[in-house]
Amino acid sequence: MMRGDGDRGVAARRRYEAATCHLEAPLALVDRDAFDANLDDLGARAAGLPIRVASKSVRCRYLLERALAAPHTAGVLSYSLTEALWLYGNGVSDDLLVGYPTADARALDRFAADPAARPHVTLMIDAPAQLDLVDAAMRRMGTAGQEVRVCIELDVSWRPLPGVHIGSRRSPVVTPRQAAELAGLVAARPGFRLVGLMGYEGQIAGVGDASGNPLRAGVVRRMQERSARELAARRAAAVRAVREVCPLEFVNGGGTGSFETTRADESVTELAAGSGLLGPALFDAYSRFRPRPAALFALPVVRKPARRVATLFSGGYVASGEAGPSRLPTPHLPAGLRFRGVEGAGEVQTPVTGRAAGRLAVGDRVWLRHAKAGELAERFNEYHVLAGDDPVRTVPTYRGEGMSFG
Repeated sequence: MMRGDGDRGVAARRRYEAATCHLEAPLALVDRDAFDANLDDLGARAAGLPIRVASKSVRCRYLLERALAAPHTAGVLSYSLTEALWLYGNGVSDDLLVGYPTADARALDRFAADPAARPHVTLMIDAPAQLDLVDAAMRRMGTAGQEVRVCIELDVSWRPLPGVHIGSRRSPVVTPRQAAELAGLVAARPGFRLVGLMGYEGQIAGVGDASGNPLRAGVVRRMQERSARELAARRAAAVRAVREVCPLEFVNGGGTGSFETTRADESVTELAAGSGLLGPALFDAYSRFRPRPAALFALPVVRKPARRVATLFSGGYVASGEAGPSRLPTPHLPAGLRFRGVEGAGEVQTPVTGRAAGRLAVGDRVWLRHAKAGELAERFNEYHVLAGDDPVRTVPTYRGEGMSFG
């Protein structure tokens, strides 16, 4: 339950129950009022910079289109080339940056053979070997030499001391010199045009600074402040170095958790975010913002093995990343529920305990939140979208449209 919810949590549960009483659980619900409020909050936090919507954290065309209709969003940060081509083909966006390099020969062949899509899809690179794969596809499709837009990913993790690495292991391009050298290779290669530079500061955007442990929270805040200072200087130098080789259309940075520091870097021209739209449980541990829980799922109570234990059907929707309790779903409503430490969330059954469990009966529902945002869509074919007091609207997730890009 959100901090300070009180009666608001009770009212939310009643609203969700009333709106979905005709639906069978397990089910996934998107509170569109919360989604829209989060979208507005992201716009305010961006302070005028356009936001590229990270599709990996949404995975539902209806929600992507709603986010892209906002005045402060522009373009999609896609998580696979196949997905980018699919989104373009369905008219979701005509500005798609593929956030990760691809070695998918079939997707590259489709890209090479699609002259309509190529001007609207930008490929991510961090090494010449990725250019080789694109070149090979262009030759196979008979389109060698035709323009391909690419973006260089700069690794923006923090290295405070030799051998110490804080953040994601993403790109071998770390220094301004390395960025300029790769830019030169792109510029000298027929058919390729460098249009962007990207850096995702996972050690700031993806790590909460308001955990329940004050000592840890303080350490995280100091790390993030020092990392942000180092990054602002290094990224600005990299942008200058690359622009001496060729002009750039955009410099993409940040994530939901780092808008405040990323927007202060004058070399950044656009931000990226997706998780903040849905407010997953991992984002409860941030001091700079507090997204509303917009994506939830309901599981039915199927057993009462003890007075203060209620067993839910299914529920083992564990998030990716470093294994641990933070990757488990979070019991949300009714308040006061927790997992049993020896069982956690199970594939077929999930016991919850606590005082509130004593008031649950077989057939009741418990509402939970996923640790991450987009991964919930991999578990459900449909999202039931609730707006105000209107009847729920059912929309397909990627999975519901028969699409899986993992």
